[in-house]
Amino acid sequence: MAAYASSLVFDDIPPDVVEKAKLCLMDTLGCCIFGSTLPFVKVLTNMVLAEGGSDAAAILGTSHRTSASQAALVNGTAAHAFQLDEVHAGATLHPGSVVVPAVLALAHGARLSGRAFLTAMVAGYEVGIRIGLATDGGMFRRGYHNQGTTGALAAAAAAARALGLGPGATAQAFGIAASQSAGLMAVQEGANAKAFHSGRAAQSGVYAALLAGEGFTGVDDVLDVEYGGFFSTLADGYKPERLTRDLGHEWETRKVGYKLSPASNGSITAMDTLRRIMDSNGVKTGDIEHVTAHVSTNTLHHCGWDFDPRAAKGVLAAQMNLRYGLAAMALDGCATPAQYTEARIKDPKIAEFLAKINVRVCDEFDRDGALRLASRIEVRSRGGATYVDQTLYRKGSVEDPVSTAQLEDKFLALTHAVLSRSAASMGIEQIRTWDALPRVPGSGSIWGRQR
Repeated sequence: MAAYASSLVFDDIPPDVVEKAKLCLMDTLGCCIFGSTLPFVKVLTNMVLAEGGSDAAAILGTSHRTSASQAALVNGTAAHAFQLDEVHAGATLHPGSVVVPAVLALAHGARLSGRAFLTAMVAGYEVGIRIGLATDGGMFRRGYHNQGTTGALAAAAAAARALGLGPGATAQAFGIAASQSAGLMAVQEGANAKAFHSGRAAQSGVYAALLAGEGFTGVDDVLDVEYGGFFSTLADGYKPERLTRDLGHEWETRKVGYKLSPASNGSITAMDTLRRIMDSNGVKTGDIEHVTAHVSTNTLHHCGWDFDPRAAKGVLAAQMNLRYGLAAMALDGCATPAQYTEARIKDPKIAEFLAKINVRVCDEFDRDGALRLASRIEVRSRGGATYVDQTLYRKGSVEDPVSTAQLEDKFLALTHAVLSRSAASMGIEQIRTWDALPRVPGSGSIWGRQR
């Protein structure tokens, strides 16, 4: 994999994968800029600025610059801060929020062209996604967050390619990054540290590549070591053949999906199904007596837990919770950032509707791993009628894709508080022609605060 990452060149990448990478870049930059406005990201930004450092890289959505590693930390955290970043469902990885900040942090110093930038991005996506696929959910089952574990290696692959490291040094970067892998899934109940996992992974990738480039060593063959290795320690089994099967021929980057709702993936399929039942059958909120969500064991553990608005540890807890998502959808008919505020969470109507919701495991969804994010919703009305519908694949997934126009609208909405409309539109146009840029934009770019 190190040989692949270090030898990948732009002309090896199919044109449709290049276009996909541009969309992933746009989506991630939008999430970074939106995330920069959130209070807990501002706490991290202020800490980094107080520590001081060079002006090697920009903190997106602000006028500030800092060192490459610290910029990767803040931008990676911001990208994952509101659960809107793109995702590869099979790998349980949001590659953009670890890869893009790492490459962006090094772009100025490495004098990257647009083509070199996209090449490093794709190297990070392909390596990181394949590592996630090889675990087959094994890290998640053990309680590790793939953003902090797999993400560190994805960022290292991208950063190593950005710096032009050879296969030996890239392998050492993998070993250094793997030793920094961390992240506990208990953060899903509301901790700001969940987004911090992405930031630390991006930073770890930058550290790993910079150190390996100077001869610093990591763990040799870190993926295969039986005692204390990456897979042997963090996963309850893995499939090594997934790492290199059709590598360079089958492009996993193509399978990255996008999110239009700031909620966990398993919640989104359930919310969309409930909305469809209500719309197609004329069911009003007051008509609903009970809702049963049938989901996979994976979804039950990840987002099906009981939700008490009075004890919720911030907005993230609601974003990660399927029950809250169903309540918000039943009451508001949508799932936008407006549904995920402290005030909405504490609304007594939410608590009242939560009492009507039950979540059960569906054996069918467990048997087919491709359906682990699927949801079947059963609604019982006060009049005695029962309505059943299901959604197998989330809107925005490869199976049910969104359009480029929808992603551009998402970018405009996410950046509205920071960028003027004209600046955001210029940004979209710049990304469309990213592969033609002789140098990736630096401190004078449009990505800082405009309003």
